[in-house]
Amino acid sequence: MTSNTAFIGRQPVLNRNQQLIGYELLFRPSSDALGVGKHSELQADTDVLVNTLNNMGTSWLIGNKLAFINVGEAMLNSEFLELLPPRRIILDLSPRITPSNELLSRARHLRSMGFGIALDDFSFESQAAAFLELANYVKLDIQNQDATRFQMQAARLRSYPLIRIAERVETHAQFHLCKELGMDGFQGYYFAKPETLAAKVIHPAFSNTLELLNLLRMDADIRDIEHVLKRDVALSYKLLRYVNSAAAGLNTAISSFSHAVTVLGYQKLYRWLTLLLVTASDDNNAPPALQKTAVTRGRFMELLGLVQGEPHDFNDNLFIVGLFSLLDVLFDMPMDKIIEHLQLPAPVSDALLHGRGPMSHYLRLARACEDGQLDGVPQLCEQLGLSSAQLNEAHISALAWVEELGL
Repeated sequence: MTSNTAFIGRQPVLNRNQQLIGYELLFRPSSDALGVGKHSELQADTDVLVNTLNNMGTSWLIGNKLAFINVGEAMLNSEFLELLPPRRIILDLSPRITPSNELLSRARHLRSMGFGIALDDFSFESQAAAFLELANYVKLDIQNQDATRFQMQAARLRSYPLIRIAERVETHAQFHLCKELGMDGFQGYYFAKPETLAAKVIHPAFSNTLELLNLLRMDADIRDIEHVLKRDVALSYKLLRYVNSAAAGLNTAISSFSHAVTVLGYQKLYRWLTLLLVTASDDNNAPPALQKTAVTRGRFMELLGLVQGEPHDFNDNLFIVGLFSLLDVLFDMPMDKIIEHLQLPAPVSDALLHGRGPMSHYLRLARACEDGQLDGVPQLCEQLGLSSAQLNEAHISALAWVEELGL
């Protein structure tokens, strides 16, 4: 697993009443997400976009609003788009896209899936006019043309069933003109300068992703697939996020990795992994210490549950609690923001968020053993009915198991 920081530029998009309807999102792998006065040069970076939205989802970025995402020709053709939640995403097509029958067909397909289509920096003379019949939104750049031409373009668009947004509105005079022309929405420095948010993106190990693909090709036993998932915190987190998204409408929480694989199915899991493989790290060296600690903690807690004779699902959830208990550090985000994207069983959420419930006792014990806070260990063991010998044996077994994994 590798990690890097994604910086996200976010600029409000407003309606005629200056009420927020969404944000234009701009993604960069470093803090240059927002170039001063260079809005038109900013394009969504494919790798950062997909990883950020797959890791974090959209709710922490946009709440219940729309996300306008810059899309060039390569991104428009990318299957990565199909991993995003279509009802919340507006694909902001670049004016530099060269239309073709294939691209028009692709845009039509994405719209049928529920994605919105916006035409950025539009003019009737541009090549993007070929996409006009598919557009839900058209953006007119008030800085990129004189007032007369802007008025002509705006007037001509009134006959189309779409929302007209004036972008790069920077002065009161420009805002007043846009309102007089009956523009439906606005975006620009006059209302709010873009703000930069940051999120840490974590990548699953390339080798683990490849191993899972091979297992699926061989139609391997689900236990072998579960074994690989358990040793990669990034991969398991992404899978549970994706399954909960793909399984929208299910009224049951995903209770284990095997349950997640069963719900998704081998074919869909294989497709998802092939897309994920593009963003997996090609670094086959030992992962960072934090990931090793998370995997060890999960296995340690799972073994303690086995000693106690807990049910299989309970022990599997103990592993998830331990594995995910360091996600806030790995993502550099509050735990509640991370796991709100997962439909986790209530006992798992309670342990991770509030430190309560039966699984929280195992988590406190595992942390105490890791931190060397041994004064409290006897009391925690007594609460769980564990002897010191059982504790030590489980801890040693967990450490040995992780070493055998090559972590």
